[in-house]
Amino acid sequence: MKTFCGRANPTTGALDWVEESEEYDFHQEIARSCYADMLHDHDRNEKYYQGIRAAVARVKARGEKVIILDIGTGTGLLSMMALTAGADFCYAVEVFKPMAKAAQCIVEKNGFSDRIKIINKHSTDVTVGPDGDMQMKANVLITELFDTELIGEGALPSYEHAHQNLVKEGCEAVPHRATVYAQLVESELLWSWAQMQPVEVKGARLVPPPAVGRCAGAHSVCDIQLSQVSTNSFTPLGPLCTMFSVDFSKPVSSAFQSHSSQFVAQSGGRAQVVLSWWDLDMDPSGSIVCTMAPSWTYTQPKMAPWRDHWMQSVYFLPVERGVTEGEELSLTVCHDDYSLWYSLQSPSQQTPESQTKALSSRPCCTCQAHLVWTRPRFGELNDRRRTESYVRALRSVLREDSVCLSVSDGSLLPVFAHMLGAKKVFGLENSRMSKQVIEQVLEANSIKGGIELLEMRPDQLTRNDIGGEQISVLMAEPYFGTSLLPWHSLYFWYCRTALAGLLQPNATILPSSATLHMVAVEFQDLWRIRAPCGTCEGFDVTPMDEMVQQSLDFRESREAEPHPLWEYPCRALTQSTAVMTFDFTQCVPQEPVSSQGSLPFIRGGRCHGIALWMEYHLTHDISVSAGLIGPISEQGDCEWARHRKQGVYFFRQPWESSDDARVAVSYSFTFEPSLGDIKMDFSIKAL
Repeated sequence: MKTFCGRANPTTGALDWVEESEEYDFHQEIARSCYADMLHDHDRNEKYYQGIRAAVARVKARGEKVIILDIGTGTGLLSMMALTAGADFCYAVEVFKPMAKAAQCIVEKNGFSDRIKIINKHSTDVTVGPDGDMQMKANVLITELFDTELIGEGALPSYEHAHQNLVKEGCEAVPHRATVYAQLVESELLWSWAQMQPVEVKGARLVPPPAVGRCAGAHSVCDIQLSQVSTNSFTPLGPLCTMFSVDFSKPVSSAFQSHSSQFVAQSGGRAQVVLSWWDLDMDPSGSIVCTMAPSWTYTQPKMAPWRDHWMQSVYFLPVERGVTEGEELSLTVCHDDYSLWYSLQSPSQQTPESQTKALSSRPCCTCQAHLVWTRPRFGELNDRRRTESYVRALRSVLREDSVCLSVSDGSLLPVFAHMLGAKKVFGLENSRMSKQVIEQVLEANSIKGGIELLEMRPDQLTRNDIGGEQISVLMAEPYFGTSLLPWHSLYFWYCRTALAGLLQPNATILPSSATLHMVAVEFQDLWRIRAPCGTCEGFDVTPMDEMVQQSLDFRESREAEPHPLWEYPCRALTQSTAVMTFDFTQCVPQEPVSSQGSLPFIRGGRCHGIALWMEYHLTHDISVSAGLIGPISEQGDCEWARHRKQGVYFFRQPWESSDDARVAVSYSFTFEPSLGDIKMDFSIKAL
């Protein structure tokens, strides 16, 4: 059965009606899931297996039958571990229907279908009794309900309900306990993701709106691969603090709680950011530990296990404050049922009443900027080198009589153009909220005339909207909040085409062009999220591999996907090259544009796929890259732009290349103007 879905096209800006299978959403979720990453996480699997064996042995030692409740069973892996360890029966709960079906197939394939019952429900809907989903309450509770923030997937309400309704008092739990750690740091890099910084333009200082500086920011956690943030990028102001623990073998509460850790500042600086992660103790003694600590906490960083389903958390304090070495400080973490937030106090100024009042509700954005600008977008706007490139380019093209039009979401380009002396500047904004944020910037800098912000689409703009003027400089970063893949920023090309009738004959287009680049890469770890598992800890999970591949074949395996490659190290196995050029000085062509070629391998390794990105040529000699930002090293190491995601096209099977092999990756790209899409295909061929 087919259905028509309305979908905003991020490149053309049009609303496309697309015929999709009724299974499309399921396939999307499965294809983009991280199930493979979890199955490849040997450290996680091994620690769970050890904890399960120990828990089953403790129950057997009491002379009891071992009845397992496995909440969030996924593939059924942990349930099969439990039965192999000697459990008598297992109730495995999985709410996602396709996953529950896959678990049933895996359980049957491994010969456990008579002792594992798959329950396709949310655990809070599971019933116990003669006619219920479970015949009896369990005495061992196994769960994998955690995310990077520990509780963000609803672990606390699920545990709370399970202890009240589904497990016996005094049950064993795997994991037995979770402990959350935090460290207060100063970091210009990380703080640039939370607050707008002043900008120097032509000797003048552009300051952020006061409301932005006072705002507590977005309440959602910033989860990243903290191992890829160099220790040179932050200064610890205090020790690693143990903030709180949750004992999963006892009744758990999802109600608001706060916990404080007092310490003496080990160095002075600006308290801005809290780095946080957690450990799982798989047994009561804490001898089996699965830790999320970043690699730089290890004496041998290469020994740190890699995982993408659990990373580390960055929390931004509501307001930065100065601390002095030796100062007594109190770091407080609060949580409700789904999220955590942090604050910093001086113990001498802290009273129970003031603390409860200040912390009982999680912080939220009051300035609108944190709703308009994502954290990477904040970082991009604060990138001085990038800003200098745009300012230099604008300075080279602007004249006193320039009439400028900016087409980018929540952009500072109109402000820069005004500060550089343009006669009149117009800015198109896609939403009222982004328009209001830029208006705050103008007000904070006492810019009252010369800039007019318009909340409309380019195809709606008329000569009357711009006071009868003709545009002499059309400019963009380009940045659009709807863009997912690098080439979605070609929306600017469609905007330029729609605005052609309003441009002067010799109008400057900035950027004048863009190029799509590619390089074949070997990923250090990211390949795991797409690699089939086959056998996991001795269990056959091929039905899971087949389900994921089927969903990928539905569409995703023929497409690239977005990833912030600065978080995922890779080696270039070929040179990087520009494969397509888009000339913004001309309108979007009517016919498809194609490009073919090949890139020989110049380094040995395992080629997992292709990395793709855009570079924007602001003028003939000034360019900005949204991908590689430096030369590839002799070993093939790559340095990637932190504030844009790159595209990754994964090969179905990796390709082994050697230094002396005369082999190349052949490529074919086709830009379809009517669709705003780039079709691509790759193959490995002998030279």
